[in-house]
Amino acid sequence: MALFSELAVYKTGYDFLLEIYNRTKNFPREYKFSLSEKMKEVSLDLLIDVYKANKSKKSARINHIESARQNMEVLRLLLRINKDLQLLSTKGFSSLNIMIQDLSKQLTAWQKYMTKVDK
Repeated sequence: MALFSELAVYKTGYDFLLEIYNRTKNFPREYKFSLSEKMKEVSLDLLIDVYKANKSKKSARINHIESARQNMEVLRLLLRINKDLQLLSTKGFSSLNIMIQDLSKQLTAWQKYMTKVDK
């Protein structure tokens, strides 16, 4: 079993979290403690799910991967809200959205692999 910190999905998620911190530090006060904090919290939860999936037995691993995928979908929603409120530039939104797409592909592939292994 690989170290969780060496997994590509973890690295992408970690980079996403750092990018969220960088892009939200100048949010207006009214959004800093709502949308900004929620994005940070959900991003961190996604990383924790990846860690748990990597450390879990095969039977529980799929549940953690599914939880990570759900957190990723919440992040998509939060990104869209930030874009619509014009808190993120089009370039910033696109950059973060590309990272989310990459996370989605990696989590989906991991989930499919684990489903095949369990059969």
